[in-house]
Amino acid sequence: MAFDRSRRPSDPRQAAEAAFKAATTKPPEVAKPAAVAPVAGVASAAVPGAREMVSLRLDRAVLEHFQKDGPGWQDRINAALKSAAGL
Repeated sequence: MAFDRSRRPSDPRQAAEAAFKAATTKPPEVAKPAAVAPVAGVASAAVPGAREMVSLRLDRAVLEHFQKDGPGWQDRINAALKSAAGL
């Protein structure tokens, strides 16, 4: 049986570069519908009601105000922020 050289690259360096390029090239993104265009700084609406963990600096008095009624203080802060934002 004869060895088939047509499947073997003629230049190993060129073949390696082509393989590297194929493995590291980002595929083109599929255009999103205009109605679902992302808003900078806003979490994706893929999961309705999903929350995102953030770090937030609050005045001690504000934190104490929301924590004085016990557990659920984070939900109360979220509700107050939603109300203030008109959401």
